[in-house]
Amino acid sequence: MVHTQSYINISFFQPPAFLLVGLPGLEAFHCWISIPFLSMYTVALTGNCLIILAVKRTPNLHQPMYYFLSMLALSDVGLTLSTLPTTLSVLWFDYAYIGFNACLVQMFFLHVFSVVESSVLLAMSFDRFVAISNPLRYAAVLTNNVIIRIGMAIVTRATLSLFPVPFLLKRLNYCPGKIVLSHSFCFHADVMKRACADITVNILYGLYVVLSTVGLDSLLIVLSYTLILHTVMGLASPKERVRALNTCVSHILAVLVFYIPVIGVSMIHRFGRHLPQLVHALVAYVYLVVPPVLNPVIYSIKSKPIREVILRILQRKGH
Repeated sequence: MVHTQSYINISFFQPPAFLLVGLPGLEAFHCWISIPFLSMYTVALTGNCLIILAVKRTPNLHQPMYYFLSMLALSDVGLTLSTLPTTLSVLWFDYAYIGFNACLVQMFFLHVFSVVESSVLLAMSFDRFVAISNPLRYAAVLTNNVIIRIGMAIVTRATLSLFPVPFLLKRLNYCPGKIVLSHSFCFHADVMKRACADITVNILYGLYVVLSTVGLDSLLIVLSYTLILHTVMGLASPKERVRALNTCVSHILAVLVFYIPVIGVSMIHRFGRHLPQLVHALVAYVYLVVPPVLNPVIYSIKSKPIREVILRILQRKGH
């Protein structure tokens, strides 16, 4: 019995650290590649923080649509901060090691903020549906208490959905020779594939999380816009139709910016195993870095109140 126990202890292996990778094949250019990455991270953090500050400081923006926009900006800040430290450490200092537990923590927050972003986009589609289909009851339906509850439900759902994932990974036996990851951050599917064990439970649970969060959200967003279009087509005046649809343009662009890369990442992991590692890395960076960069740009351009407040804040900072 003692002999069996010692064998089990010896055979079970968890790496003390994983080795992160920047852009495979372009290691010699990491210093130059870091410049656009640093620029994108700066734009993402500055732009989203300005939106949060604009909504907080301006009483005219204390409306459901802008509260949800603040939630989107917060999730973008969280998503950016989840990948920034390890990505820049790999590109700047060629420091590629991340502790096993630190890797699981990064992976947890990375996926939590992704699910939060998806849920906020769904909440924003509901906001647009109520505003267009029943404008007279808009303020009565989306009260501050309702918005707070929606926000709490979004965070709770994301946290509970992802909470088991690190523990499911910790129970696995890993291969001593497979500690090199495919990205400069820890991704669930990437870490899972480094195990020398049966990962069926991890695959099934990962699929359940994707379908019950991002998958369900995308279907409900499509349903909400089907109902919105049905309502808009019922408006008598073409001018009213254009005005109603124009209030949805920013949200539609934000949905496309988030979900197109999500679909790309899913397709790459399922069917793109034969593709070069550089392609996998680029698609993952587009998924995690581009939406936080583009969302504040989209809303600053399309939303005049947000644009005016941000310009005022920047002018005060300049003086």
